Amino acid sequence: MEMYPSVTLFGPRQCGKTTLARSMFPEFSYANLEEFTARMLASSDPNEFFRVYPEPVIIDEIQRVPELLSTIQYRIDERKQKGQYLITGSRQIALKSSVVQSLAGRTAIIDMLPLSLRELSDAGIRLGREEQILAGGMPFLYGGDGFEPSRYYSDYIDTYVSRDIAEMSQIHDWDRFLRFLHLLAGRTGQLVNASALAADTGVTSTTIGSWISLLEASHLIYVLKPWYRSRTSQIVKTPKIYFTDTGVACFLLGITTPSQVSRDPLVGNLFENMVVIEALKARYDSYAVDDGLFFYRTSNGTEIDLILDRRDKMDLFEIKAGQAVDGSYLKAMRSFIQKHGDAGMHVVFSGQMCRYLGADFLNYMDVYEVFRETEEPYRLNFRKS
Repeated sequence: MEMYPSVTLFGPRQCGKTTLARSMFPEFSYANLEEFTARMLASSDPNEFFRVYPEPVIIDEIQRVPELLSTIQYRIDERKQKGQYLITGSRQIALKSSVVQSLAGRTAIIDMLPLSLRELSDAGIRLGREEQILAGGMPFLYGGDGFEPSRYYSDYIDTYVSRDIAEMSQIHDWDRFLRFLHLLAGRTGQLVNASALAADTGVTSTTIGSWISLLEASHLIYVLKPWYRSRTSQIVKTPKIYFTDTGVACFLLGITTPSQVSRDPLVGNLFENMVVIEALKARYDSYAVDDGLFFYRTSNGTEIDLILDRRDKMDLFEIKAGQAVDGSYLKAMRSFIQKHGDAGMHVVFSGQMCRYLGADFLNYMDVYEVFRETEEPYRLNFRKS
C-alpha cells in the first residue's frame, strides 16, 4: 500500500478477500457495495459516498458500481497520497479492463485464489489427499464449526456463481448451463473439445466458448494454455480446463465423501487439478509478471502435465496421484529436452517422500521451491500429520 495510491484485489467470491483486507487494515473505513445503501450512494452521489466512507477506505465488490472508478481516479490525482484505496472485485475480464483504464499507473493489481496447501499447513491443517481434494480451499470450510463440503459448494453454485453469471450475461436456459458445468467437471485436466461439449449440451460451439469465458471471468475455472516454441502442426493448440477449487469440481461430479474420491475414475485428474492450481497460487504469491504455466502435448501423444517457463529457465512436471514414482515418468520430459533444450525435470506425487531412483532424480526439487522461487524447501504432502 505504500507504493501506490490504491491496490485492487481480484478473486472468486468467498475466497477471503474481505477478511484479508480488513484484518490487514483495520483502521480503514469499509464500504461493501453489495449492501444496498452503500451501492446506491456510490452510484448516485460519489462525493457524499466518500464523506460517509472517508479515505483510507476498503471498497468491497467494486464490480457492483464500476463507474465509481472514475471518481477514485479524480480523487487520487487531486490528493496525490499513497495507500488510500483498497479495492476488491469478483470478476476479471471486463472489470480488470475498467480498472486498468481508469486507474492506470495508480493501482497495483493482485490476484487471489482460495487457501493454498501452504497456508493450510501454516495454520496446522494437513489433510489426507482425498480429504483435501474434496474440501478444496474455501476459508469458510476451515472455520472450525464443521460443514459438509458438498452442502457448502451446492449453496456456492446456487448463489454466488449463478448470480455473477446472471449479471454478466443473458443465459436463457439455466438447466443447459448447469449441464454444461457438470460435463466440464468430468473433463477437468483434459483438452477442451468445444464441439463435443456443444453436442452433449445441446448448444452451439460458440455458446460453449462464451460460457467458458464467463467461468474464467468469475474465477471458477483456470484455462491452461499449451506451450510451443514454434507454430508447428506437431503441437496441440487446444487448452486444458481446471477448476480453481477442487471442491467445486467434486460437487459437480457428485462426489461427497473422501472414499468416493479415491474410487472415482477421475481421481488422477482431480489430483492434477489440485497441483496445477497450487502452482498458480504460488506464482501469484511470488508476484510473477505472468503465471508462466503451460502444458505440452504433441499430436503423437507425448505429453507433459505442466511447464513453468520463466524465459531463461524451464521446469517440467509430471503429476501422478500415486504414492510412489517410477523412472518411466521421465520419458516425455526427456523427449522434450532432446527437442527443445535443457530443462529441470520434476515429479509431483502424493507420497510422503521422494524415493531416490538414481541420477534421473538428482535434480528433483520441491514444487513450491520452484514455483515460489524461494530457498525454503516445502514438499507437497497430503498425509495427515
